[in-house]
Amino acid sequence: MSKYSKTRPTVADLASASMSRRHFMQWSATGMSALLGASACGSATTMTTAASDNRVGLQLYTLRSMMEKSVSDTLKLVANVGYKELEFAGFFDNNPSAVKALIDELGLSAPSAHVPLQLLEQDIDKQIEIANIMEHKYMVVPWLPAEQRSKDIAGWQRLAEQLNQFGEKCKANGIQLAYHNHDFEFENIDGQLPYNTLLDECEESLVAMELDLYWTVKAGFNPVDYFKRNPGRFKLWHVKDMDKNGEFADVGKGTINFDDIFANAELSGIEHKFVERDRTDNLVETIKQGYLAVSRLNDKY
Repeated sequence: MSKYSKTRPTVADLASASMSRRHFMQWSATGMSALLGASACGSATTMTTAASDNRVGLQLYTLRSMMEKSVSDTLKLVANVGYKELEFAGFFDNNPSAVKALIDELGLSAPSAHVPLQLLEQDIDKQIEIANIMEHKYMVVPWLPAEQRSKDIAGWQRLAEQLNQFGEKCKANGIQLAYHNHDFEFENIDGQLPYNTLLDECEESLVAMELDLYWTVKAGFNPVDYFKRNPGRFKLWHVKDMDKNGEFADVGKGTINFDDIFANAELSGIEHKFVERDRTDNLVETIKQGYLAVSRLNDKY
C-alpha cells in the first residue's frame, strides 16, 4: 500500500511515420505554402469560424513525421488551423528556449508535454528545467513499454509509489505530474484493474490523470463512469475517435459518444483537451477536422 493513500515509442518507431515521404513532399510543395501564406509573425489567421475563445489543443505526436522535418513549419501550420494549445512529444533536437520563443511568436502556449518515465528516472531535474523553460503546467508519463508493465498488482502499486515521488518533486517546482493511459491498464489482473490501482494509490494532489478517450473506450469502459468514480481527477484528455472496426478515426467522424463525455466535462475536472490521432493517412485533414469538432463541442457544452 502506498504511503500516500505508457512512454511513447522510440525515435526509431517515430521514423516509420504514417505519411509517406512522397505524400509529405507533395503536401509540402502545395498545402504548407498555402496554409502558411496567411500567417504573419505572431498572428496566425485561423482557417475556421469557430469561436475564438475556445482553447483547443493538439498533441503534436499526431504530426511527428512533420515535426521531424521542420518544427517551425509544423507549428505555423498548427497555429493557422486555429489551435491555441500544444502538448509536446519531443523537440526533435531543437533547443527548448528557441521552441518557446517560436510558440510565443505564434500566439500559442504549451501547457503540457509527454515525458517518458525513463527520462524522469534518468534525470528528473533536467526535465523539470525544460518544463519551466516551456512553461508547462503538466508533465505526463505517456506510455509504458511491455517490459515495464507489471504482471501483478503489487508492481502497479510500486509504480504508483514512484509516480507519487516524482509528483512530489514536480509539485515543489510548480509542475503537476500526470499519467496517460492506453488499453493495457484496463486488463484484469487477479480481479483488479491496474488503472484503478493507479487511481487509488496515486495521491490526487501529486498525480493527475490524462484520460485517453479512445483507449478507454477501446478497452470497453465508459469515460463518464470514471468521472463519476473519481470526480476531478482527469485534468487532461486526449480527444480521438474510433471507427466501426475499432481503429482510429478523425474526431467527430467515428463512433465515440463525445456529447456525453463533453456534457460531463466539469465532473472530470478537465483543464486541457488535446486532439490526437496516432495514425492517419491525411495529417492536415485530421487536425482540421479535430479542431472543428472540439470547437463545436466546446461551444455546445
